[in-house]
Amino acid sequence: MEAIVNTLVDYIWGNALVYLALGVGLYFTVITKAVQFRYIPEMIRLLRQRGETNEGISSFQAFCMALSGRVGVGNIAGVATAIAAGGPGAVFWMGVMAFLGGASAFIESTLAQVYKEKADNQYRGGSPYYIEKGLKLKGFAIFVAIVICISYGILVPGIQANTIAASFDTAFHFPPFVTGIIIVVLLALIIFGGIKRIARVADKVVPIMALAYVLLTIIILGANLSEIPGMLKLIVTSAFGTNEIFGGIVGAAIAWGVRRSVFSNVAGAGEATFSSAAAEVTHPAKQGLVQGFSIYIDTIIVCTATALMILITGMYNVTPPGATTPLVENVPGLVAGTAYTQAAVSTVFHNLGSSFVAIAIFLFAFTTLMAYYYIAETTIVYLDKKLQYPILKFVLKIVFLIVVYIGSVQSVSLMWGLGDIGFGSMSYLNFIVIVLLSKPAIKVLRDYDRQKKAGLDPIFDPQEVGIENADFWIAYSDRYKKKK
Repeated sequence: MEAIVNTLVDYIWGNALVYLALGVGLYFTVITKAVQFRYIPEMIRLLRQRGETNEGISSFQAFCMALSGRVGVGNIAGVATAIAAGGPGAVFWMGVMAFLGGASAFIESTLAQVYKEKADNQYRGGSPYYIEKGLKLKGFAIFVAIVICISYGILVPGIQANTIAASFDTAFHFPPFVTGIIIVVLLALIIFGGIKRIARVADKVVPIMALAYVLLTIIILGANLSEIPGMLKLIVTSAFGTNEIFGGIVGAAIAWGVRRSVFSNVAGAGEATFSSAAAEVTHPAKQGLVQGFSIYIDTIIVCTATALMILITGMYNVTPPGATTPLVENVPGLVAGTAYTQAAVSTVFHNLGSSFVAIAIFLFAFTTLMAYYYIAETTIVYLDKKLQYPILKFVLKIVFLIVVYIGSVQSVSLMWGLGDIGFGSMSYLNFIVIVLLSKPAIKVLRDYDRQKKAGLDPIFDPQEVGIENADFWIAYSDRYKKKK
């Protein structure tokens, strides 16, 4: 089974997906005139706006829900595997992909808002919705919804559960089956409470865990202050092939840096579109900007924090793909993943290092599981409109909880392989779709630019912009005009 899964992963995550992700990010950076950079102050301003309603969640809650999906084990274990396969240079290319990915995240989240609708007295939207309404390809939208539901409902959750169980086994000697039961019980209490409960947990936990993790990094960097210049030089020289040790694996550095960046922040892969659509905003571009900023938090801050801790303490090995012996072996026998981060933190906090990282992993991974469930549920709501089987949502809850438990006790390599298949499949589909829908997305951005230059708080009217099938916004703008 694992051999088959690994073969599929090699095909899906080949150079084609790496260059597609980079190309799409660069394309959107150019046609949006670098929206992810020129609107950074606006992103921060929008984050401070609240506005939860009976139907929708606040922009900040949507940001936290999306960030809970982005900030997961990829930020700890994923970064470690990128360094183990691509060397220190992979960290640089993770950052490059994050900066380019900010534009892709803006586009997909803006589209999710444009084509959202109201269902079950809640705002629902995401990639299947904008495929059906924007591209007018209902059959393809249903296919994508099925792929996403299988990915987030079955293939991907095991990574998060498995990493929690492994870190708790290392830190606290909890048997994986015990950890699995605890995760399932806590998760059931939340997902049976609906999107509001998911959003409210996310907007409390996510900011605290991110700040605590960054503080941990600052302490470790402070303890190794004299090593910082050398570490930064190592990252840059390894990224461009001038380092005497890592100069020959630039290709692996680029591939693994981009691969793990996409895995971590999922910019352009469609994941954040579901929570983005649930936000209560007056203009789709507002949520697009908020989600563009979440890429920086995920990769530039949290992923980089992990990388710096590992590199500055030297707690890593590097074995490039296809190599039979390690290129660098600083910690013999240590398996790439959370163990690198736990070892790095332990150099300063000693016996408490593993415990700190285990708790961080639990918070990161648990909130990610909440986000995964919400995405799978939204695709079920979409499919239920076509299939008319209301029981599907209840079945999803049960299946999701079973998968989470199985993931906590299964092989780590199998779980990562299944997760890579799920993420890779969705990424190919969504990257292509958002490129095809770039015209309406740019129309929305230009409308936002125009209103901001006029000193207005932008209000979206799809009829003025020339976008079809944005039925929710037609009704919204009509109500707003009547109020005025």
